Amino acid sequence: MTDKGLQLDDGSRVGVIGGGPAGSFFSIFLLDLAERMGVDIQVDIYEPRDYTRPGPVGCNMCGGIISESLVQNLAAEGINLPPTVVQRGIDSYMLHMDVGSVRIETPLQESRIGAVYRGPGPRDLKEIKWGSFDGFLQNLAIEKGANVINQRVDEILWAGDLPQIKIRKGEPHTYDLVTISVGVNSASRKLLANLNFDYEPPKTTKTFIQEYYLGEEKIQEVMGSSMHVFLLDLPRLEFAAIIPKGDYVSVCLLGEDIDKELIANFMSSTEVQNVFPPAWDFDARSCNCSPRINISGARQPYDDRIVFIGDSGVTRLYKDGIGAAYRTAKSAATTAVLQGISAEDFKEHYWPACRKIEIDNMIGQMMFMVTRIIQGQQIARQAVLRMTANEQKKADSKKRMSMVLWDMFTGSAPYRDIFIRTLNPAFLARLVGDLAISVTGR
Repeated sequence: MTDKGLQLDDGSRVGVIGGGPAGSFFSIFLLDLAERMGVDIQVDIYEPRDYTRPGPVGCNMCGGIISESLVQNLAAEGINLPPTVVQRGIDSYMLHMDVGSVRIETPLQESRIGAVYRGPGPRDLKEIKWGSFDGFLQNLAIEKGANVINQRVDEILWAGDLPQIKIRKGEPHTYDLVTISVGVNSASRKLLANLNFDYEPPKTTKTFIQEYYLGEEKIQEVMGSSMHVFLLDLPRLEFAAIIPKGDYVSVCLLGEDIDKELIANFMSSTEVQNVFPPAWDFDARSCNCSPRINISGARQPYDDRIVFIGDSGVTRLYKDGIGAAYRTAKSAATTAVLQGISAEDFKEHYWPACRKIEIDNMIGQMMFMVTRIIQGQQIARQAVLRMTANEQKKADSKKRMSMVLWDMFTGSAPYRDIFIRTLNPAFLARLVGDLAISVTGR
């Protein structure tokens, strides 16, 4: 039975397991709100990664696109991403299909999307020119008063009704609240097996990320400041992109358990080959990984004095995971300070934010199903290309398809909003017209 009277008071201690975006956002919001409420609390962030070191030791395995909606939200919080963190501003998308390619300009001609590395960069990084996005957020949390413990958590224990965090070869530390923000690829998730409530981790699927060093000048020459997106007729491939970042480009594949065969088919496609420099050696990769990503949210991501945020709770399907980390972290922190830290408090005030993301993801699943149909039908690909190209040619045209594709690629808008736009009669009429042209050839 839960105790709805559980509160954070002066002297309360909060342990945050995981110092990625979700953990850092939570710590920033918690400490800021507690200060405003006149409550003095201590926050310890447990994070074994070193975000100053390139390669796996400082990497959080992520495509690294910061959506324009997140940029705006962070600015409203007083968090402005410095030029040293944004490795390249994305001012357009290049959509590639077997039937042709089209450039989609940033809405309102504003370059607000950022390509970042979660750590300093790939394992063969030759020179550290840019900073880590995760390191930047962690430093903000430190400035707010958080203490970072560079150790991996080995176990969660209980001292009566208070949770304890134990690191390897260390004594347990007791907290009033433990926030778990480990990613779905973290070994720390094994420690969750001892929790005595109905938490069930999110379902996941395997993806693929590969890095290539081209150099900043060569990237500008062959790829520019565009993110290159591919809608190819390849089974099990939901989304594929090549993202320019500083001296490197990231190849990201999302779909149904990406394997070597699918990777080889994608990399050998004419559309991908044409994006890279001529005669490029695709075996000369800097590093690669096959991280798992959420395809569903967790069951009951909270209990008395325990709350799960970010990937270990719920995140957005395929896109804007950092934005979802921001939203769940802020909701959990607000609940903890203003309402309380019981299971009932989190159920009433935090769980609705998680459910909102979950429901939107259901709509997203439907949207990606439609995308798969388009990928598998040449006349549909031709219609999408023609409609988008015509919109981009006319400065004063309603860019209905362009905006749908832009928000699907960037994650800048909820799937629900994108879906509603596809039901607009003008959008449907234009699409049907272009489908007819594809069928008749006229």
